[in-house]
Amino acid sequence: MDGKPWQQRLFEKSLMKREKVRLVSGMVDFSEKLVLDLGCAQGIVAHNLEKLGGLWVHADNDHAHLRNGCELLGSRIVQVKENALPFAAETFQTVLVLDFLEHVDDDRGTLKELFRVLKPGGQLVVSTPVSGRLMILNRLKKLCGMKPEIYGHKREGYSMAELEAMISEPGFSVIRADTYAKFFMELCEIMLNVFYAKATPGNREKQRSGSISPQSAADLERHGRLFRLYGSFIYPLVRLFTRLDHLLWFKTGYASLVIAEKKVKISAS
Repeated sequence: MDGKPWQQRLFEKSLMKREKVRLVSGMVDFSEKLVLDLGCAQGIVAHNLEKLGGLWVHADNDHAHLRNGCELLGSRIVQVKENALPFAAETFQTVLVLDFLEHVDDDRGTLKELFRVLKPGGQLVVSTPVSGRLMILNRLKKLCGMKPEIYGHKREGYSMAELEAMISEPGFSVIRADTYAKFFMELCEIMLNVFYAKATPGNREKQRSGSISPQSAADLERHGRLFRLYGSFIYPLVRLFTRLDHLLWFKTGYASLVIAEKKVKISAS
């Protein structure tokens, strides 16, 4: 092996995660901010975003994720309940909740807690899968037997209107909403997830993020031959194929990215 952490080796061959990091990096200023990363999973997205600055605290409700993330995130990790965060009110200047809301039972309660711990003027950054009757690839997932529980999801996702409305309920003001991962990238992700789920039955820890990719160093090592095959031959073709998404500038993507703000209260004079 090349000595890189197992999460980084996966990240370098994940078009979806790399695109997410690229988009968030271009939209959010983390420098000199206290940042809460809720739903950190194994830590690779935050690890790459931390390079932009800020002081980060990482949290998840899955102990196995936190155990596997220690290599990248060190001691700044906390196990939490999704709607009872152990932080004082108005602690953080930026809060990330990336691909987490669809995994929890009480998504609205989670957003209320994030509103509580965010400072006035702070930013909330949310990503989720996009759902809706026009999202035809979501139907393909079901036809392939990829039920929400295989992804660790409590729900398929949210339409953009549903997500913006839910974020607004606690008092956030949505300042930017967009989608990414359009048809061809999502199609590739589904096919890869289906292949991994079918090719590696059993012997996987049950974690919040489901069973669609390696979840630990041992898991990656166990299926190392598959990963090497993917990295050497399949990934270059997948990367080329997903460039067709540039032709679909008018289409809604299968993943959302929403940035909202907790407005500063203006006291009456």
